[in-house]
Amino acid sequence: MRKVIVAVYVSLDGVMQSPGAPEEDATGGFELGGWMVPFADDELAGFMDEAMGQDYDLLLGRRSYEMLAAVWPSAKGDLARKLNAAGKYVVAGPETELTWSGSHRLEGDVIEAVAELKQGKGPPLIIFGSRKLIQALLPHDLIDEITLLVIPVVLGSGKRLFDVGDPAGAWALAKTRHSSKGVVASTYRRAGDLHTGAAYQEPSKAELARRKRLAAEDQPS
Repeated sequence: MRKVIVAVYVSLDGVMQSPGAPEEDATGGFELGGWMVPFADDELAGFMDEAMGQDYDLLLGRRSYEMLAAVWPSAKGDLARKLNAAGKYVVAGPETELTWSGSHRLEGDVIEAVAELKQGKGPPLIIFGSRKLIQALLPHDLIDEITLLVIPVVLGSGKRLFDVGDPAGAWALAKTRHSSKGVVASTYRRAGDLHTGAAYQEPSKAELARRKRLAAEDQPS
């Protein structure tokens, strides 16, 4: 069975939009693209390389595929070699030309297609970018591992990795490391359902009164 692994740059407030360049993704009027670049160094590159592993295929949404396919086929270096050699499984309609070598279109229902892909043989499937794809797969427990490379900036706006309405669930920390520039890379693995509890067993009268006031304030006027 193949694993699906997410590797993503995020800000402290969870934004993942346009980390690499101002014009990478300016949709929605986002003007702060390139926020990851001042923190790019050999340590950060090493974190991403470790998260992706040495042998992998890519699982991509349309926009991320188009962005990567416009850059990497003509690029040089070890990362370019790996990306160009990898298989690419792309969630995109027929209007998107799959010009990058090793590209395959996922037809039909995306959930069924990814579930079938996971059941086959092959290296892990790395999701890079592809926010809509990530959010589509999460409710169906099709993502096995997430590495968050948290850049120490607050952006205040932009597309976020997790959003209101995303499913609740537990994730276990597998490892964490940090760079000299303050980037924290943490790898999490799916750990089943979310469990909750109370910090105290018997609420006081004051606490019960507070809860009652809070419930009243929450009612529509």
